[in-house]
Amino acid sequence: MSAPTAARASDVELANAIRALAMDAVEKAKSGHPGMPMGMAEIAVALWHRHLAHNPADPRWPDRDRFVLSNGHGSMLQYALLHLTGYDLPMAELAAFRQLRSKTPGHPEAGATPGVETTTGPLGQGLANAVGMALAEALLAREFNVPGHAIVDHHTYVFVGDGCLMEGISHEACSLAGTWKLGKLVAIYDDNGISIDGHVAGWFTDDTPQRFAAYGWHVIPDVDGHDVGAVDAAIAAAKAVTDRPSLVCCKTVIGRGAPNKAGTEAVHGAALGEKEVAAARSALGWTHPPFAIPEAIYAGWSARERGAARQAAWEARFAAYRAAHPDRAAEFLRRVAGELPADFAAQAAAFVATQAAKAETVATRKASQQAIEGYAKLLPELLGGSADLTGSVFTDWSGSRALVADGEVRLDGNYIHYGVREFAMSAIANGVALHGGYIPYTGTFLTFSDYARNALRMAALMKLRSIFVYTHDSIGLGEDGPTHQSVEHAAALRVIPGLDVWRPCDTVETAVAWAAAIERRHGPSCLLFTRQNVPFVPRSDAQVAAIARGGYVLADFDPAVTGALAVVLATGSEVALALAARATLAAEGINVRVVSMPCTNAFDRQDAEYRAAVLPAGVARVAVEAGVTDGWRKYVGAADDPRAAVVGIDTFGESAPGPVLFKHFGLTAERVAEAVRGVL
Repeated sequence: MSAPTAARASDVELANAIRALAMDAVEKAKSGHPGMPMGMAEIAVALWHRHLAHNPADPRWPDRDRFVLSNGHGSMLQYALLHLTGYDLPMAELAAFRQLRSKTPGHPEAGATPGVETTTGPLGQGLANAVGMALAEALLAREFNVPGHAIVDHHTYVFVGDGCLMEGISHEACSLAGTWKLGKLVAIYDDNGISIDGHVAGWFTDDTPQRFAAYGWHVIPDVDGHDVGAVDAAIAAAKAVTDRPSLVCCKTVIGRGAPNKAGTEAVHGAALGEKEVAAARSALGWTHPPFAIPEAIYAGWSARERGAARQAAWEARFAAYRAAHPDRAAEFLRRVAGELPADFAAQAAAFVATQAAKAETVATRKASQQAIEGYAKLLPELLGGSADLTGSVFTDWSGSRALVADGEVRLDGNYIHYGVREFAMSAIANGVALHGGYIPYTGTFLTFSDYARNALRMAALMKLRSIFVYTHDSIGLGEDGPTHQSVEHAAALRVIPGLDVWRPCDTVETAVAWAAAIERRHGPSCLLFTRQNVPFVPRSDAQVAAIARGGYVLADFDPAVTGALAVVLATGSEVALALAARATLAAEGINVRVVSMPCTNAFDRQDAEYRAAVLPAGVARVAVEAGVTDGWRKYVGAADDPRAAVVGIDTFGESAPGPVLFKHFGLTAERVAEAVRGVL
């Protein structure tokens, strides 16, 4: 007789395994959000068990489906799924939920946990990231697929909750997703009617299906989120609609299975408590001890065999593609690996040399456009765009092709008109960077970085290669007045860990800044540019090479000047003021070194010997920048140090022409010279 076949786990058991793990992990940590995982368990079974194409053995397989948990507070849902389906996330990690250095942090973090595609938690941003991922998939498919060879063909799925949809970024991003007709984007809405403060009916009465229908989405309303078959059918219907993104609206009960707390805010963001966990186990018929999963349920959940087969089938298709189109295949692999062309460094150096030879006096926003022109010709992966300011921020170039033109979505486009949507623009760009295959850059005025700030923070947290272009970087923009004049923004961006902020002074520093941002694989960059013209500064080859170090000696002490020594540090348009002050002071016998510091972040990473060589100890220092002054005390000395001063602006601006404002606020060469005299 043959051996008896082991009983196959039911959908109920698969779902209850998620509930049990969520309850146990949160209870052990005495911290977390058990309600959403318990409420979305059947939805997770339908998607992960019946639709999601992924391989737990290779979380970076290029043609995997992308899954985003935008309602990231329910992180135990994702951790349970990753563990159960076979990722390298052992039970010990689930038991260490929310503990130091575990692979199961309080919200999903890309890079910390295998299988987590993006860091979520700030609500709505995961949804915007998913829009970016779906856009990248569509663009890559158009660029690399050829008849008979579909090597890019996957979906992006995103779980969202009420909180995600209340955040304004959801409107910005989903409006664009509808405009772009992203047919492989499927959002699944957990409509449980509960947020931290209680029933959302008191503050969230939107007709969500009608809202998304107005965006141009395909909407499937009123799905029973606790019926695996119904959710499965809804996802299949969503996938069948290929000309629009889909929203699947699932009615659920938060904390389903907890007999006394289900359906209330009490289960949203706190451990259930031992008594309620025990009651839930009894109500669910779950008789297993904490963190114990029967083998039949593991077998039912495991995606390793299916995943390996799916990836093997794709690799066979890719091998045929490579045989037929070897150059395309090599380019695809380079792009998804995030590698630059082998000759990029040499080509970038040649472009920088060209800019130096031109010696142009232009606004750095124009110098930025020239850099884009120079580098985009070398990098088809550069994907640009602007928040309705292309004609001001100069983020387009001669090869720009609009993603949407004459009302049609053109997936051979490389330039995105995001409309007035700075936050979504930035988070969508992050999603593009997460997906791979493109290096996204975006543009707006520096003052509007405030709208996008949390997306910049997330880019830095995830170490993404996202490039954020900001122009009109100071009171120099002039007549638009203090609402548009950046004063605190450069300083505010510099304090975000891992974010490189470049404020170049001319065409050469701009070209180097752009190259540094492109070459920086594991971190985002902000490039700050002037509206007004700035003079070109001649340099030696050694000085050009030093720009990438973030700070360097632009004009050194003059041996012919035998008087007192001082160092003046400056960035951007104020470098010209420092150089003019140096000339004035030399006539008075004061010997000044001018240090250009286009990127304090890069300078801070240099070794102590280099930093000391640029900023010698014991020499009086003055910093000058058209912005708030406190940040520069790190480089010149404390406010009570008589040998240190900062020339800047610690108030909001005024409405007047830029040159008038610089004089009004004392941002002049004469004021810099006066400050140097003061510290001596």
